[in-house]
Amino acid sequence: MNIESTDVIRLIQQFLKENNLHQTLEALQNETSVSLNSVDNVEELKNSIVKGQWDDVLEKVSSSGIAPSKLIDLYEQIVLELAESKETVLARALLRQTETMNILKDCNQKRFIRLEKVVSSSIIDSQSLYPKNQSKEKRRKEISEALEKDIVSASPSRLLTLLNQAVKWQQQQGIIAPGAPIDLFMGTSLAAKEEEDQIPIQLHTSIKFPKKQTAKTAVFSPDGQYFVTGSADGFVEVWNYMTGKLRKDLKYQAEDNLMMMESSVIALAFSSDSNKLASADQQGKIKIWRVGNGSCIKRIASAHSQGITSLCFSPDNAQVISTSFDGTIRIHGLKSGKMLKEYRGHTTYVNTAIFKPDMTQIISGSSDGSIKIWDYKTTNCLKTVHINDLKTKIASQDSINSIILHPTSKDSVIVCNRSQRFYVLTFDGKVVRDIGLSHDVEVTFINVVPSQNGKYIYALAENSVLYAFDFESGDLVTQFKVSESEVTGLVHHPSSNIIATTQNDRYVHIWRP
Repeated sequence: MNIESTDVIRLIQQFLKENNLHQTLEALQNETSVSLNSVDNVEELKNSIVKGQWDDVLEKVSSSGIAPSKLIDLYEQIVLELAESKETVLARALLRQTETMNILKDCNQKRFIRLEKVVSSSIIDSQSLYPKNQSKEKRRKEISEALEKDIVSASPSRLLTLLNQAVKWQQQQGIIAPGAPIDLFMGTSLAAKEEEDQIPIQLHTSIKFPKKQTAKTAVFSPDGQYFVTGSADGFVEVWNYMTGKLRKDLKYQAEDNLMMMESSVIALAFSSDSNKLASADQQGKIKIWRVGNGSCIKRIASAHSQGITSLCFSPDNAQVISTSFDGTIRIHGLKSGKMLKEYRGHTTYVNTAIFKPDMTQIISGSSDGSIKIWDYKTTNCLKTVHINDLKTKIASQDSINSIILHPTSKDSVIVCNRSQRFYVLTFDGKVVRDIGLSHDVEVTFINVVPSQNGKYIYALAENSVLYAFDFESGDLVTQFKVSESEVTGLVHHPSSNIIATTQNDRYVHIWRP
């Protein structure tokens, strides 16, 4: 569908007119040679002409772009009626000081001179005053019918109406979140105002799943608009994390056409632009979704021979990396849907893998306790690391549960293994920090996430307690119970002090300060 530029100009002209920006409106009409040719109500204009309400008529036609010949007829009628009513000053001003009458003077001097004589005459014959010896009333009706053909009636505030409709459609498509501030000119959501890091210790709301169903995984989109869960029944659902309700502003969810996998969803990941969502299931399948409209844009039916444990988009959003219970790491092209690279070397389940921001390396972690650093291009293993505790110097054999990018350093990652501590590791395999509880505390962390600005690191433990550490000092700031059930995961909103915890019951809890 093509939109005519002249229609866009007319929308702007109507906006200018309605907001009394008359000089700007005149300048726009002169520069574009496009006239509005519209009034709010054609019938009202016709009635005003028939009733001789000339002030109202002149205001309505002032920027309407009516053909000069028809405007001349209108102005002539007004001049004649003013003269008949002995309002000669107004009649003379309209005759001599308006652009329409100047056009008449240039193109038809005889007609103009007649009007001059009428205005200057002290005696006026009403019977022969109007053209064709018509009555005043008949001439008004004739002019109103002639003008009707040149003018259309447009609803008021068309520009704002269209913009509101466009925003509503974007909300329905999931392009912007309901109530989210937007940059109307750029067509994007405004960046959320950066909040000072605070620890979210209050349960804000909970998402409740049907009986015998649980959320196996959850993720926030990088722009903070979407909160998505993957559940044991295969559904991939988008939630309003402020209310705990399913997002029915997304048309496909309102119509019950949910995103879905063939088996339990155990991994999710967003592209950096928040437009695409990857989901993976226990059967080793991957689907790529356009989350705004719920369409599946790529299916990778045999991504792995066993369940997929993690997903991660490449920095350029052209590839997705997956890890699996089958012990491999694979990179899949989103255009082709084919496996592009495979990394082998772990001796058991691979639980996590991410790209180095410059895409030169891959770093992965396995249940065998090893971390491997890979050359992205050649798939060669550059280094195998077992976490050495900085205090005891003993190499840990604890399963590596997660590896995430450092919140403020592109050259480091944060590693969570099944212990009471977590570690900062460089991409050359050196442990530079460890943070956590003392070694005599029998607590096992299963996941860690940083706060949005990196001031705090939150560690979720098997005992369903969330521990909050000051990242700079490493001190424990607070701890609190998040569930009476077994917890399975933890995610943090990218720009707000909001975390979500998943567990092996029917609930996902949303926490705020």
